[in-house]
This record gives sequence, C-alpha cells and structure tokens, in this order.
Amino acid sequence: MRRKVEFLFDFGSPTAYLAYTQLPGIAAERGAEIVWTPILLGGVHKASGNQSPAFVPAKGRWMFGDISKWAKRYGVPFEMNPNFPVNTIALMRGAVAMQMKMPDQFLTYVDAMYKAMWEKPRNLGDPAEVAAVLKEAGLDPEKIFAMVGEQDVKDKLKANSDSAVERGVFGAPTFFIGDEMFFGQDRLEFVAEALEAQAA
Repeated sequence: MRRKVEFLFDFGSPTAYLAYTQLPGIAAERGAEIVWTPILLGGVHKASGNQSPAFVPAKGRWMFGDISKWAKRYGVPFEMNPNFPVNTIALMRGAVAMQMKMPDQFLTYVDAMYKAMWEKPRNLGDPAEVAAVLKEAGLDPEKIFAMVGEQDVKDKLKANSDSAVERGVFGAPTFFIGDEMFFGQDRLEFVAEALEAQAA
C-alpha cells in the first residue's frame, strides 16, 4: 500500500504556504501520495478556541519574522501580504470546487492562490483581483465563481473543517500520517521520518 500524508491547509496561513513549497518534494522522495484537504481556518480556530496570530500583536510580529527566516532557509519567495488577514471562505470553497469538479486543474488553482497570497501579494479579498489571478493561471473565473456558490461545495468545506476539529486539529498546516497528527511547517522533518517509518 502506497504511503500517504494528508495536508490540511488554508491559503490564509503563511506557514501553510511554506509547507506547500516543501511537502511535494518530501512526499516524492519517499514515494508518498499527498491527500489534499482544504479547510476553513477561521472556522477551525473558532471551534477549537484558537485564534490567528493576526489578533495577537506580539505573536504576530514574532511569527512573521520567523516565517521570513524559514523562507530564506528553504530558498522560496515570501512577502507579507498587506491585506492580511483575508477572509478565505470563497478561496477555500474554490479549492473544494476544483477538487470535486475539475480535479485536473486543482493544483494549478492551489499554486495560483498561494503565489498570489504570499509570493507577489494581491488583494484576494477582492473578487475582481481573484478573477484576474485565475485568468493569469489559465483558469475560468466565471466557471469557478459559479461552482463556489454551489451547495455541495459549501457543505464539503464545512464537513472538512468540522471533521478536522473532531480529529483534534486547531490550526494549519496540519498533517496526518495514519492517525498521527503533526502541526506546523516546522514539523516537516517529523513528517518525513513518519513517512519513512510507515514503509518499514
């Protein structure tokens, strides 16, 4: 049986962005499959009693300095989005919609959103800006916006988020290998070790 790592993510988390830049390589090197699970981080925070560092000034100042150090270590671009925090519900419904209805373009969508949020920041709280980002990625904004409004898409994102909280998730990025949970991009080394142990 092929090894799997589940990645629970929200585009609004800069640390989930860092994980996104590293996890595919970690998985590929170990012959593992990534199971992508979009969640709504705001909902997870509320249900678990957690909150974004954006609302804890001292933690936020420290965290963004720390993220810059990690980005430098990984050799990936990172720029703080001046529009942070962004309400990501439409963006995450978009991820669910792509996964459910246009799976061949799911990763194109994910890549476009992460780059527009944390590499060359755009205001992804503005639907017109989101539409421009989608067009630049070769995606159809009208089709995607229509899917975002469909009830099955809304229900699936809520189900993903509710299930995550039931499993003990309180933030993003979170990873599962089997029943073992790992939180934070700075735990990727442990994720790699667990994937190796899974095949032993």
